[in-house]
Amino acid sequence: MEPVQPSAPPSRPRGRGIYLLPNLFTTGGLFAGFYAIIAATQGRFDDACIAIFVAAILDGIDGRVARLTNTQSEFGVQYDSLADLISFGLAPALVMYHWALSAMRLDGVTAGKVGWVVAFLYAACAALRLARFNSQVNQVDKRWFIGLASPAAAGLVASLVWTCFALGYEGAQLRYLALAVTAAAALLMVSRVRYFSFKGGGPRSDRMPFLAVVVVLAVLAAIAIDPPTVLLAVTAVYALTGPAYAGWRRLRRGGRESA
Repeated sequence: MEPVQPSAPPSRPRGRGIYLLPNLFTTGGLFAGFYAIIAATQGRFDDACIAIFVAAILDGIDGRVARLTNTQSEFGVQYDSLADLISFGLAPALVMYHWALSAMRLDGVTAGKVGWVVAFLYAACAALRLARFNSQVNQVDKRWFIGLASPAAAGLVASLVWTCFALGYEGAQLRYLALAVTAAAALLMVSRVRYFSFKGGGPRSDRMPFLAVVVVLAVLAAIAIDPPTVLLAVTAVYALTGPAYAGWRRLRRGGRESA
């Protein structure tokens, strides 16, 4: 009779302490978004805008940390979306409202209502954008975003406020520009316009061309020289690439049909 081999001891499940690391970055982004709201209510718009960009940096880090440490979880996904809603939905909307949109009431009661309605529209579109992204995360090409990503929209709004505030402009002077930019960013988030995600695809997606490295370094150097202006230029150009690419595709399709 063959001796019975002792069964291997059951493997102990990995402790959940390591899950704390990516969630700490998410919490940091949530704190930055909350701080931006507080700073905006106190009139410190430069600090508020910087906090939004800090939240965007932390938002990019938490997902990569989760993948590197193999600590992805459904809890982390939902927590990240809720934090993004605060940092890239409510915070930019309230910063823009306190800086410029609240001054719409200078043009009358109806105009004042338009100001806070557009601020709410931005927050609502950010929520819809995040919900659509979560529901389609495994169904779309990862090289593209459908609609302007909420961090990019928040960056556009925050950089506009930061640049104008640094140049000495008051929000009341530029309230119609602020109204137009906020509404445009909101609608682009829920549009079907495609934006390049910079994530690439395929087995070589982790490699970056040398020219791209040079461009990134040049942009970082320019940001170090004049952060608000350069960030405004970068975010505005990126926001315009979606409609420009959609128009180019439509023209090319029309040319093929006529040919």
